[in-house]
Order: sequence, then C-alpha cells, then structure tokens
Amino acid sequence: MAASKKLNGRAVAVLATDGFEYSELTEPKRLLEEAGAEVTVIAPGDVKEIKGWKGGDWAGSVPVDVRLSEADVSDYDALVLPGGVINPDKLRTQPAAVELVQAFAEAGKTVAAICHGPWTLINAGQVQGRKVTSWPSLRQDLENAGARWEDREVVRDGNLITSRKPDDIPAFAQAVIEALAA
Repeated sequence: MAASKKLNGRAVAVLATDGFEYSELTEPKRLLEEAGAEVTVIAPGDVKEIKGWKGGDWAGSVPVDVRLSEADVSDYDALVLPGGVINPDKLRTQPAAVELVQAFAEAGKTVAAICHGPWTLINAGQVQGRKVTSWPSLRQDLENAGARWEDREVVRDGNLITSRKPDDIPAFAQAVIEALAA
C-alpha cells in the first residue's frame, strides 16, 4: 500500500546506548522503516552493537550504524530517544549526546523521546516551557526543569514529541510518522 511508504526519502536517527528499553528502540524503528524511513542507530564509543533491557534483565542487542562522534545532524530529519533507566541516564552525562540533541532541536527537526528518554532532553535544555509526558517517575524532574507535564500517551509541542511507556509505542511512532510526513 502506497500510504505505508509515506516516509520514503526520510532519515531518522535513534540515539541510544547499553540499557535502552528493548521495545522502545526496536518497535519504533520497525514502524518507521515500514513507513519508508531509513533508520540509523547512533551510539557513543566504538561499539558494533548495544544491549537492550527488558523486564528487569538484559535483552537482545541492536547493531550500531554510526558512532556518536561521527553523527551529523544534517543527515537526518528526526531524532528518537528510547527510554530504559540505564540508557538515558548514561546519555545525559555525555556532552556529545547532549550536544546532538541540542543540534536537532536548534535545527527545528523533530525530537521524539519515550519513557525515561526525556531525561536527556532536560540536560539538553529542551523542556523549559514545553508540554511533555514521560514515565511517571520523571514528572518532578521535568517540572523542576520548567516543563508542563501531562499524563497522555503522546504529547506534541512543536517539534518535540514525548510518550510515556512501551504500551504507548504505536501512538508514539504514529506521531513521529505524522510529523515527518507533514
């Protein structure tokens, strides 16, 4: 069906490292690819794959396509930040990861974060005065950083898309697809 390929020619970066919530990377990636987007996994360091987390234990690995140090914002139309507790907590302390998020935002490109992914948005200075959602435990962190937190499956505020949890992945991916197809 032609509608399923409405993102042909669009490129999406996924920034993650070990400890990402497995479904929050693999499912949006699959859905975006089904819609025709080229999805590239970016990770810090010199690694060939990163390990996911699921149900309190390590899950499968995902191949890394581009090193964070080599990522160029101009190659992509959007950035996706999966959650998991470990992944965004590591990323938000890495200057290159924070700078990449800032560069996407400053370029006016879609930045989408799910679950604990908005932690990295805080460190990148991207939530002040913005409507967002997240995993409930991040609510106070986001509000303390100046965000207006809402308990909804997807919150879109301009180029920023946020979502709460794995159950929200279909709506999250659809919001990214709609933003890129516009």
